[in-house]
Amino acid sequence: MEIAGIGPAPLVCMVLADLGATGIRIDSPRPGLTMGDPARDITRRGRPSITLDLRSDDDREQVLRLIRSAHVLVEGMRPGAMERLRLGPLECHDVNPALVYARMTGWGQEGPYARVAGHDLTYLAAAGVLAHIGRREAAPTPPLNLIADYGGGAMFCLVGLLAALWESQRSGSGQVVDAAMIDGAALLMSLFHSMRNQGMWSAERGVNILDSGAPFYDVYRTGDGGWLALACLEPQFYTEWLAISGLADAELPEQYDIAGWPRIREEFARVIAERTADEWAGLVHGTDACAEVVLTMDQAVDHPQLASRSTIIGVEGRDGDVQAAPAPRFSRTPGRIRSEAEVTEVLAEWGLAPDGR
Repeated sequence: MEIAGIGPAPLVCMVLADLGATGIRIDSPRPGLTMGDPARDITRRGRPSITLDLRSDDDREQVLRLIRSAHVLVEGMRPGAMERLRLGPLECHDVNPALVYARMTGWGQEGPYARVAGHDLTYLAAAGVLAHIGRREAAPTPPLNLIADYGGGAMFCLVGLLAALWESQRSGSGQVVDAAMIDGAALLMSLFHSMRNQGMWSAERGVNILDSGAPFYDVYRTGDGGWLALACLEPQFYTEWLAISGLADAELPEQYDIAGWPRIREEFARVIAERTADEWAGLVHGTDACAEVVLTMDQAVDHPQLASRSTIIGVEGRDGDVQAAPAPRFSRTPGRIRSEAEVTEVLAEWGLAPDGR
């Protein structure tokens, strides 16, 4: 069961629906920020929605009735908001002691920032993530809203609620999952904390092995204005790249000779600019050079690997619209996107009429 919101919480519920959960979304008659047409919002797929006014006593009782048969509740409001609506964990566990109550916020349920507004970029800034994303002597680069919202938030919320659900089915007792984006974003930095602790990572941006500092882990302009991404970290992959690029006999500095990186970068930039993106795609395809042409969302649909796995598919009833297929994939119980007719049928499983009542 989902209390409608924006950001990562809808993605959590979308993934659960893709994997077979029969969820329902509770929309407010006073919607907040929306990303365009709700009917074309991919994160709403796979589950029906009904509109209830949580400030109304009658509609609140309707929500509690639905909670009695729910396994999981997902909400993404500011701390204290659900309690003010008398739909906090205490009230919900009173009617369903086994309920997993998943709370998705930016700063967490307690602490001096708990009720402060924020977005992905501010969480990354505070978690020690944003300072390390970008090129040397350039401003930190906003990495879309993939890290805090969806990596540190949605994915950790999914892990937490599934673990809590597994436990509740054995103990008979539910619990609260406090999924804070700042916590998840900080945890995603574990590798870099390890490297920093060992003196293997500089606090200076853009000089390290994975932040564009290394010439063999960066992007370069192709001759037609496209981009080629290199990620040949291991010596055997680096050697293959040198062979493909025609630099095997160029007497370049050793791969991990940091003092020689400027010269390596200069040679890479030169040779990559001599061919178009399509020419490079043909050269690196099927090799272990760890090189790929940088594709847009529209272009990625036709990448041979994505196309062979149907990773990006069409949207039912909307010609030209595309979406990502369910992930991950299962050998026996594959995920799938429910049709609009099947979404309507989910209402009956919740004891609701087609009009949501």
